[in-house]
Amino acid sequence: MAAETSPHGHPYRWGVVLGLILLAAFVVAGRGLGVSGAFGALVGAGPERDRIMNPLDSWIVVEVIGLILGALLSAALAGRIHRSVDRGPRIDNATRLLAAFGGGALVGFASRLARGCTSGQGLTGGALQSAGGWLFLITLFAGAYATARLVRKEWT
Repeated sequence: MAAETSPHGHPYRWGVVLGLILLAAFVVAGRGLGVSGAFGALVGAGPERDRIMNPLDSWIVVEVIGLILGALLSAALAGRIHRSVDRGPRIDNATRLLAAFGGGALVGFASRLARGCTSGQGLTGGALQSAGGWLFLITLFAGAYATARLVRKEWT
């Protein structure tokens, strides 16, 4: 018998909370949210590449550590930590994991190429009224809807 889990939170409520977190990041750190730069900061492939640095001196690395710890805490409090592979009935675990790894690698590469991830380009760029941020959000959603139509059969 599976453990009892808490229901998911209301998306509009958590959208407002995310907006307040973005505002707090601007007030406290003077920057928006984003995570793709953390990898560059850790391996020295960015503005910091010319000097040896402590990874914890980088705002973005500390942000990602907080993101991971916050996600674990949230999942634990909701009773949602368990070991499983979410997949549709027509795909096996190995294929699902390979697709997830490949998709994650592609998104990671693309976010570095675009100089920002969905958080940096969409949330921060949108909040700053950046034309590039809004263009990114529009194409992100259009691409997601188009892709969902193509892979829907794998999940139903």
